[in-house]
Amino acid sequence: MASGSASSPTAGPTAYLIYAWIREIHPLLWRRLLLRSDSTLADLHWVLQIAFGWTDFHLHRFRIRKKDYAIPRHGLVEGHDARRVRLIDLAFRPNERFLYEYDFGDLWQVQARVEQAVPLLPDRTYPVCIGGRWGGPPEDCGGPERFLEQRDAAPWHVHELLQTVVADIETKDAEALLDHVEALHPWREWLATYRFDRRAVNRRLRQYAQGDPGWRCVEEGGAPCD
Repeated sequence: MASGSASSPTAGPTAYLIYAWIREIHPLLWRRLLLRSDSTLADLHWVLQIAFGWTDFHLHRFRIRKKDYAIPRHGLVEGHDARRVRLIDLAFRPNERFLYEYDFGDLWQVQARVEQAVPLLPDRTYPVCIGGRWGGPPEDCGGPERFLEQRDAAPWHVHELLQTVVADIETKDAEALLDHVEALHPWREWLATYRFDRRAVNRRLRQYAQGDPGWRCVEEGGAPCD
């Protein structure tokens, strides 16, 4: 694409193709998203929350060209109000990067790259996720290193528990069986991190675009509530 901004503020709205990945996680945990250029940074915040299966329980901020942007909490905001800044106003250059941080305890750092501006399609609802890999990290799981440890351990823990469940069935130990089946439940969320459900993400994104409050309801693994 030619040099200059991905889209001019004086031009009509287009769509930004944004590639976002979480730092310090390998193989890459990523999403590719399309947002209208007249979307605000607040919209992008919600899109990233949906795309990675988070719940906006913690603070966040964007760091763009040494300036901070966020949605105010309790009437306060550190930096600029993300609700008042449209993507097109920032005149991103093709392939320009910026940082989105979420949960300053676990410190999820999402690197985002504005790959290009593309024409809006009349039959497409925006925002939309067009690609991704791996389920998002669960809330309060301890950050990238702890996330990778737990994700890698999940299949082995589940395998061991299933073997125990089979043994309980063979010995007809109902009490132990119930205990071990219950012990499997916390690992469901971790097994879900091995799979990225793009349809579930786009269902919530459509709800967000349509103003349906149901987009805020999310189950384990980032899936929308039924």
